[in-house]
Amino acid sequence: MQSMSREQQGTETRATSAIIVGTADGAAFSLDQRARWRRAFARAGIADVRLETDSPPTEGTTVLVRADLILEEVLTKALAALPDTLLVIEHGGTKRPVAVHLTAARAAEGARLIAGEQLEGEPDRLTVVNPIGLGSSYNHALRKRAEPYALLLNQMPLRTVEWRMFKGAYKGVTDFVTKWFWPWPAFWVTRWCAAARVTPNAVTAASLVMVLIALWLFAAGYFALGVIAAWFMTFLDTVDGKLARVTLTSSKWGNVFDHGIDLIHPPFWYFSWYYGIAALGLESAWQVPALWIIVLGYVLGRLQEGFFLWRFRVEIHAWRAIDSWFRLFTARRNPNLAIMTVAVVAGHVDVGFLAVAVWTIASLAFHFMRIGQAIAMRARGQPVQSWLMDGMRTA
Repeated sequence: MQSMSREQQGTETRATSAIIVGTADGAAFSLDQRARWRRAFARAGIADVRLETDSPPTEGTTVLVRADLILEEVLTKALAALPDTLLVIEHGGTKRPVAVHLTAARAAEGARLIAGEQLEGEPDRLTVVNPIGLGSSYNHALRKRAEPYALLLNQMPLRTVEWRMFKGAYKGVTDFVTKWFWPWPAFWVTRWCAAARVTPNAVTAASLVMVLIALWLFAAGYFALGVIAAWFMTFLDTVDGKLARVTLTSSKWGNVFDHGIDLIHPPFWYFSWYYGIAALGLESAWQVPALWIIVLGYVLGRLQEGFFLWRFRVEIHAWRAIDSWFRLFTARRNPNLAIMTVAVVAGHVDVGFLAVAVWTIASLAFHFMRIGQAIAMRARGQPVQSWLMDGMRTA
């Protein structure tokens, strides 16, 4: 079993066509497998997608996949760039061929190969790889380390397949609410949205509406209703990205729309908290300094993250394990909202506001310390890279 380096992948010729072999009984997240594969191949740069019953391509190279195969996007793109490669799934000591990239002239041979139950001997002129050998266990975009999935719909329960896909779409380094509380309910809402043909951008638009509702409720002093609306917004913010990934409908506009809302709205909430506290007659001499600590602290925190990424080419929260742990609670929207929620329940929103300011200062101090430590490491000639890549091949 061989692994492909990034340099090898970059020098190979991308497939010019693809063929879907066989049929599939299920539809993960209500998306027909043929439609899923057409979307997957389009995102991998392959426009010519055919069925096994269609006339085969006559030139270039082609990727053949089992119709019931669910392949993580990173693997589809990697396979499309690596001719003479056979992807197998290992189970119970056997290797089952599920996808292959070879010359168009060998398309019939490839179709027979991946239709088999297991790999017999070494295939002629093909490099055999498993999912971890084809892709990488480190997902930079989602800040996590996990084996990319390759699943067969016809061999396991549909819910099992969908849950594995959903987990594969989840960020590894995030806040404690998103990581520990939202996955299970978000999974079922994502399934419902997919079945109802609700688009990720529609979910993002709904989250924007909740941003505005929470903003008004906070400013008017209705903190109990405000935190409910705010938490609903953060939940939808979890759903839209997962829905886009499991249905292969993410887009540049959707990414800008989603992340733009995430980036811009927190300071407006913080201002509304201040005005809401004043509306309740709870203002004190500390409220104005607290407001500017929270708002300017949010901006400075984002600048810290940007500087670290620019200087070291790694996200500060993905540097070492302690940074990923601290991201669970650092002074960002969800942890700050959790502090305010506790304060609302306790009936002391003014105290909660001051607590957010104190936690903002502590978080900034921690990140300044980490930036200084990273600069010192670089000065000593030591590499600054994500702990999620420790022990991984770099060739």
